[in-house]
Amino acid sequence: MKIILGEYSGRNFYMPVGIRPTQNLLRKAVFDIIGHDLSGRSFLDLYAGSGAVGLEALSLGAREVVFVEHDPRRAQVIEENLEIFRPVERGLSSTVINQDSFKTIKQFARAKRTFDVVFFDPPFDIRLGKKTLKTLIAHDILHANSFVVAQVGLDEKMPEPDARWVLLKDKVYGASRLNVYRKM
Repeated sequence: MKIILGEYSGRNFYMPVGIRPTQNLLRKAVFDIIGHDLSGRSFLDLYAGSGAVGLEALSLGAREVVFVEHDPRRAQVIEENLEIFRPVERGLSSTVINQDSFKTIKQFARAKRTFDVVFFDPPFDIRLGKKTLKTLIAHDILHANSFVVAQVGLDEKMPEPDARWVLLKDKVYGASRLNVYRKM
């Protein structure tokens, strides 16, 4: 796989067998909506897999990217991919957290930790999209004008969030549905 946007554009990263990567078209669509300049922004990549979306965020200058991946082998792949790109040399921060996304969201809420962008792409077969969105909204780890980007399977219809949120996009890309929300 290759990074498609930003400073790392065209550079390869490791994609192990068994991970369903976020495809180029969908990754481009995400950043076309939320912006190509992530300078100074914090980005949370839940169910990070290989870290493809978070790596794109670093390539676009995100100040900090936190990757959350429950599977220890996949978390190790993210660490290896970060060694390739060395974001710290550009003054950027990256952290890999090897634990459950719901537990991580709750820990961030207790610590009053907030993000500018949260991307999540849970395994389609266990349909965690709705639960993840509800947990993010309930624990309020995003501040005003933040984005939540959900990539879910076609058969998982995402709920309308409360009045503090606006649905910017609901579009199908192949076997994925992309929902982009903005907190007002």
